[in-house]
Amino acid sequence: MQATDPRPSLKAPDMTNAFAPRILAAALLAASSATAFAHGDEGHAPKHTTFDASKVEATAFGQEGDPKKVTRTIRLSMADTMRFTPSEFTVRRGQTVRFLIHNDGNVLHEMVLGTPDDLKAHADLMKKFPEMEHSDPNMAHVKPKANGEIVWQFTQPGKFEFACLVPGHFEAGMVGKLTVQ
Repeated sequence: MQATDPRPSLKAPDMTNAFAPRILAAALLAASSATAFAHGDEGHAPKHTTFDASKVEATAFGQEGDPKKVTRTIRLSMADTMRFTPSEFTVRRGQTVRFLIHNDGNVLHEMVLGTPDDLKAHADLMKKFPEMEHSDPNMAHVKPKANGEIVWQFTQPGKFEFACLVPGHFEAGMVGKLTVQ
């Protein structure tokens, strides 16, 4: 007859197959929630405030601009009618522009600079993940009755856009035209 050890087994049962998908999903949710904030959250995404030339990334429509090298200021307003005023403008290639943005509305709006394809893809992503939040140099999230700012250097000629990508706003036509000559 074989003796039985009265101590509990220290070997964990093999549950990797049953729980692996749940553990992975929980880990991904925890990791994403550490960097994601509700898109309409009062705290919203922190806007970086210090220009660092070593961190500037070139895009198809330009790059973050040095606030000390601004050559033009453009004032824009956003409204709950899902429109920007002005809704289009032209800048010169190489120009560094400071956009001073005012939200005249009663809901959160944002201004995001980009190519038409990039803005459409980003708007689609926001529809799928409305809680996703981000803060990049080409965007300003502006609370109701508040102001925001973008400083951007337009390094490439072409036809670009700016849009509000809060879910539903882009689809409602909150898009403007930008020409770089």
